[in-house]
Amino acid sequence: MSIAAGHTPSPGAAPPAGPTASAGLTPLFVRLKLALLKNGLRQSSGRKAAFVTTAVLVLLFSALQLVGLIAMRGQSFAPTLTLLMALVVAVGWTFMPLFFPSGDETLDPSRLVMLPLRPRPLVQALLVASLVGIGPLFTVCLAIGSVIAVAHGAAGAVVAVPAAVLLVLTCVALARAVATANVRLLTSRRGRDLAVLSGLIVAVGIQFVNFGWQRLANSGGLSVLDPVADVVQWVPPASAIGAVHSVSEGAYGRGAAQLALAAVALAALLWSWERGLVKLMTAPDGSTIQASGPARKESSAGWLSRLLPDGRTAATAQRVLRYIWRDPKTKGAWITSLAIGLIVPVFNALQGTGSVYLASMATGMLGMQTFNQFGTDTSAFWMVATTVSTTRDAYEELRARLLALFAITVPYTVLVTAVTAAIVDDWGVFPEVLGLAFALLGALLAAGLVASARFPYSVPQEGAYKNAAPGQGSLAWMSLLTGLVVSTVVCAPLIGLTVWLHVAGHATWMLLPVGAAYGLLITWVGLRVAAPWTASRLPEILTAVSKS
Repeated sequence: MSIAAGHTPSPGAAPPAGPTASAGLTPLFVRLKLALLKNGLRQSSGRKAAFVTTAVLVLLFSALQLVGLIAMRGQSFAPTLTLLMALVVAVGWTFMPLFFPSGDETLDPSRLVMLPLRPRPLVQALLVASLVGIGPLFTVCLAIGSVIAVAHGAAGAVVAVPAAVLLVLTCVALARAVATANVRLLTSRRGRDLAVLSGLIVAVGIQFVNFGWQRLANSGGLSVLDPVADVVQWVPPASAIGAVHSVSEGAYGRGAAQLALAAVALAALLWSWERGLVKLMTAPDGSTIQASGPARKESSAGWLSRLLPDGRTAATAQRVLRYIWRDPKTKGAWITSLAIGLIVPVFNALQGTGSVYLASMATGMLGMQTFNQFGTDTSAFWMVATTVSTTRDAYEELRARLLALFAITVPYTVLVTAVTAAIVDDWGVFPEVLGLAFALLGALLAAGLVASARFPYSVPQEGAYKNAAPGQGSLAWMSLLTGLVVSTVVCAPLIGLTVWLHVAGHATWMLLPVGAAYGLLITWVGLRVAAPWTASRLPEILTAVSKS
């Protein structure tokens, strides 16, 4: 602190403590936050445009939100809506640092561990500095609008001021406490995994919101949420809004308890945040501790290697599963496919508009993950290429990759089809749909092998939404279109058989064994076709997947 003030401390002297140190540190950190924002805008015109666009949209939405909340004043549903909005915003503040750790450089307190700063003044300075930004402005507008919407009378107006302050400070403290407690995670590979999966979390959350909104619209209004609001009004920081509503209704004791609960929660968060800073600044991390203890656990992919014959097959299958589990890009693509493949049929079934046939979408989402078998290997593919010298080597390599994919896709296809059939309550078409799904899976896997050998491309590691290296976008599209066209043509005979069985009135249960056998046959044919292409085009494949 004395360095920041412009004085040179004596060797070994402790930094000053107390109100003076805190008062001098707080404006320093506010200026630091403003400088970080200003310097960030200087890095590129694209970042500046994104920031300005985001700021304008957030300001516009905040203003409309504030006006809308004020207009709700006096409405019977205002307390319920404001309580739920306060809780949702608090949850958002809690998890946003985990999904977007790079969005705010000041969220990483490990950068301050070498400075002579005491935890308590640091907490106060960081808390005030955290109020600078677009997110806090949005939260302030929400808090002001919420208390205005539910406050009535002089007592309600008096309680509204500390309630709004508690709501905003608790949200900010939540984000800071969570970021500090997980700072080691956020700067590690698993933290990058969370950032890659953030888009999936948002997409799934939107589906849940859409589903809830439709159910709410069909139920006749917000009154069905009143029992939920009765519970939420005792959950901090929404309890601060509940205190304003209680006092406005004359329930002064209940309002005081709710306001006290919000204040206690904020104090507990600040204490937890301070303890986290102390631990971060004093405890060594894993890089400074000599490795010791029991040997590393066996890989989660080891169970598959025990089921496969020794040699290339087991090693290749285990490597593919490790890539799926450890590589952030690959993991994000697979988890997105798994989630969307389950959400679409299940949510449509829950809404009464679903069909068991929609379960085939799960198979299609997973099958398309095979259209670029070698791209995720990037430049490391040269180690695989050195072991492939004949068509037989290529055949064994591709077969092992397929076995690893079968270990995920087949059980998942059965699960999604069974769950959808149970929700729709139409088990009669279950064998038919499952057989068609197996045939579709085999066609997609076969088409993916062919497309991987003919149109390989690299998957860059940087950028969560870059799926092809510069100049390889056309290859990615050709691979996708080739796979879709080939799989559609290959599935046509079985689709025709299904239609004929329905028209003729014959039993369709036989489609399950026929579809499974047909899928295996098509996969084997695709494997036989792709193996010689892979062996003969190894130099071209290696060049394509190594491009950055």
